[in-house]
Amino acid sequence: MISAKQSRLISAILLLGLLVGCNANSSKREVLASGSQVEVRSYQTKTYDIQDKKRVLRTVMSTLQDLGFVIDKADNMIGIVSATKLNGYNLAMSVSVRSKGEQMVVRANAQYNLQAIEDPGPYQDFFASLDKGLFLEKNL
Repeated sequence: MISAKQSRLISAILLLGLLVGCNANSSKREVLASGSQVEVRSYQTKTYDIQDKKRVLRTVMSTLQDLGFVIDKADNMIGIVSATKLNGYNLAMSVSVRSKGEQMVVRANAQYNLQAIEDPGPYQDFFASLDKGLFLEKNL
């Protein structure tokens, strides 16, 4: 027969085993999540061979307005533009512009009703319009 002391020891060992098992699954999920985050970041970010940060920021603001957004905040020093699109749905987009050597890195982050958008479509549309805007500004 098992004494109370032995029973508690066995219970503690089993509980410890369960906790270790849960932790292993958690770390697997974190690795999988970080892999998908890298994928999301890949279509949220684009690098341009331009050195003029102000020009890129102006074009980002124009592109957002062309897509029906209203500019909420823009900071040239930091390189961030925040905009909202409210016609029928609550869509917010924040765009950051930072220099990387002789290039500018543009990263867009969109939210629909406070949920991050992970679908590549809206980002592809934004960057396609931004590409056109930067091309036109350079060649006109």
